[in-house]
Amino acid sequence: MAATEQELRQELVATARAMGAAGINQGTSGNLSARIPAGLLITPSGVPYEAMAPGDLLAIGYDGQPLAPPGASGRRPSSEWRLHADLLRRRPDVEAVLHCHSIQATALACHGRPIPPFHYMVVIAGGADIRCAPYATFGSQELSDLALQALEDRRACLLAQHGQVCLGGSLAQALRLAIEVETLAHMYLQALQLGEPPQLSMEEMGRVAERMAALHYGR
Repeated sequence: MAATEQELRQELVATARAMGAAGINQGTSGNLSARIPAGLLITPSGVPYEAMAPGDLLAIGYDGQPLAPPGASGRRPSSEWRLHADLLRRRPDVEAVLHCHSIQATALACHGRPIPPFHYMVVIAGGADIRCAPYATFGSQELSDLALQALEDRRACLLAQHGQVCLGGSLAQALRLAIEVETLAHMYLQALQLGEPPQLSMEEMGRVAERMAALHYGR
């Protein structure tokens, strides 16, 4: 049964706070959205998640315009609303978008490094690697376009000198994936202490993907 908008607002707030509890977000960085009819619900700009209430979330269309009159709070949607709107508009398979500045994934992104097939769990993001989109200014159309390219046939990517983006069929799924991407980034950085780790073949990553799909792994 589809959640009501109020239930979705409560779930968004709970998921945003869980990002901090999981250690993948800090302060007011990062943002979160979920699909609604005609647009999306998105976290507000500059509001710490621990102080955020369901009424602070903004309902906007894919053009960034409000779907309802602004409330008394005067909140503005996240500066990354365009990224969320474009992803939800272009990816009908996606119900939620999570963006965060998790430490390990962002460290790799600061070097423009993707996460290669050094570990079989990389497949959880939808392919044999987790790409890193080139740098673009936050909130820009260029950033959104580059992220869309990096996320083609994928559910997660890194953003150079910025952070990570994860997509999910639900908020819970997007959160689980973001935590997994951060874990993989941490493992890859640790493995690099001994040199570039060996990589699994495309054939093996294909076999892993087939087995995960049969087990509905990560879904």
